Amino acid sequence: MKTTRSALALMAVLALAACGNDKAPVASGDSTGDKSPLAEYLGDGFVSSVGSGGFTIARRAGGPQQPSEEELAKQRKVEDATAACMKTAGFEYVAVPPEQGGKGKFSDAFDLPPDKFAEQYGYGISTIDWSKAGADDSDPNTKIRSALSPSAQKAYDKALNGPNATGNGAVVIQGSGEDGPSTNNATDLGCRGKAVKQVYGEDGGRTLDFKKFESLFKDIQALQKRIESDQRVVDATSGWSDCMADAGHSGLKTINDPRQQIQKQLDELTGNKPPEKNGPSKTVIGPPSFDKVDAAKLAELRTSEIELAVADHKCKAKGYGDTYKLVQYEAEREFVDQHKAELEAYRDEMANR
Repeated sequence: MKTTRSALALMAVLALAACGNDKAPVASGDSTGDKSPLAEYLGDGFVSSVGSGGFTIARRAGGPQQPSEEELAKQRKVEDATAACMKTAGFEYVAVPPEQGGKGKFSDAFDLPPDKFAEQYGYGISTIDWSKAGADDSDPNTKIRSALSPSAQKAYDKALNGPNATGNGAVVIQGSGEDGPSTNNATDLGCRGKAVKQVYGEDGGRTLDFKKFESLFKDIQALQKRIESDQRVVDATSGWSDCMADAGHSGLKTINDPRQQIQKQLDELTGNKPPEKNGPSKTVIGPPSFDKVDAAKLAELRTSEIELAVADHKCKAKGYGDTYKLVQYEAEREFVDQHKAELEAYRDEMANR
């Protein structure tokens, strides 16, 4: 599927608007939330997942954690323009000030300590239906939509987010193959999309040229590999694997194996299969719903996930986490010294986007 930069930029903005929360939780339950040496340069989107053995860079890293007054003003304009557009379409929509955005349904879960999160939610893979992770019922628009008939809800969703809206804040985009043109519907994001274009411009105000930082990203990927291949981390991983085997979970060789194991089983239940090689492309912005999943099998998977995550957390606490953090921070400090100019350039450009 080929999608324009404008569409991608708009989707990013819409995703933030749908969440009603500028801080998206990390679905792991064991990230320490620590600010490592690299976090100063890569921003809030950089996650040091000491417990999971790695880190990720979100492309919206950088800039202040809280939106500026200028950004808040733009978000208010988007809400007002969305409300006006929906009124023209024959629907009621209340412009919600960004400061009053609804709290995410699962926000409280991610306020739990890592061990408590594991006991209640495992890794948050099968235990949380992310298709329903939008703002809670305090959002007046949730109540307005809920009061409509099923057919009216579909029409409401189409008007608000375009013909590909699923009703849970997700947008499904289908292409006609790797080299085929994208459909006009793929970039029709309804009243919200029109409002974003009106306020931020055609590119959503988010288009950045990341090619200039490709070398930096490759170096960071190489950094992670060096950390993982450090003999201290290798030995700690082996100890973790033995601990997991003693707890009844044998065959786990890498720190990410438990999550991947659960995710694979969930994908089998939901039918969420990756696109076939050289086949038609299909991209879903937003996770699949659990509504049509076999309830008994889902309950069984959730029990297995929690049991696995609890054992995982306990085994990591026996030395792996501290060892990985020690090695990671040493390597990151050295990396910052060697790449300071590039990191500062990245931080400054992201902050000024």
